[in-house]
Amino acid sequence: MISWKDNISFLLIEPKEPGNIGATARAMKNMGFRNLELVKPADHLAAMARQMACQGIDVLKNAKVYANLGAALRDKQLIIGTTRRPGRTRGMIVPIKESIRKIIAAAGKNKIAILFGRERNGLANQEVAQCGFLITIPSDPSSPSLNLAQSVLLVAYELSQKTYKKTFPEFVTHEAREDLYRHIQDVLQLLDYAPRGDSDLDKTIIRNLKHLIGRAGLTDWELKMIHGLCTQVERRINRK
Repeated sequence: MISWKDNISFLLIEPKEPGNIGATARAMKNMGFRNLELVKPADHLAAMARQMACQGIDVLKNAKVYANLGAALRDKQLIIGTTRRPGRTRGMIVPIKESIRKIIAAAGKNKIAILFGRERNGLANQEVAQCGFLITIPSDPSSPSLNLAQSVLLVAYELSQKTYKKTFPEFVTHEAREDLYRHIQDVLQLLDYAPRGDSDLDKTIIRNLKHLIGRAGLTDWELKMIHGLCTQVERRINRK
């Protein structure tokens, strides 16, 4: 039987230090997680990575490596980012305790990716845009930046301490949601919802929809319903 922990992946984006990757594998193994995924990493099997992985060497060796973030997210149904930097366009930041409840409730039936950014500057805005919501780990304002492996350990620890009876339904994948956003964008353009040439408004609407839908999740029935509504609008406009 698949454990809810098996549906959670810790996804590191462009980690540059092999030691950090190895220490991440060890932190995951300590807390009972084993799905490590890497996007354009340094050599994750280098000697330093193996040394730092210690008893988590199996997690390190079995890590999935991707050439880009899109490939890593294709089959994921809930995507959460980690950040210490709030921003107007970065979506909702949810305190870690509340985030943990949502992740565990969804993990029984859904594949979840928790994204961790680069050691020096974290997640880029375009990567944040793929996330339903963001987790922040409270730290002292005088030294707010945590080591990559430390961040993974803290999130994994919080997850490992909690069990909840509440469960979420199965959600559609990131790839399916991306198709929906393109359909919605086509309809908005057909309706001239944004003034012609106002690409900023168009991008803002889609970005906010991504945050809303990504945060709540979307079932297959809901996906088909929204596609159907968009198709009806297209047919009505085309008849006119």
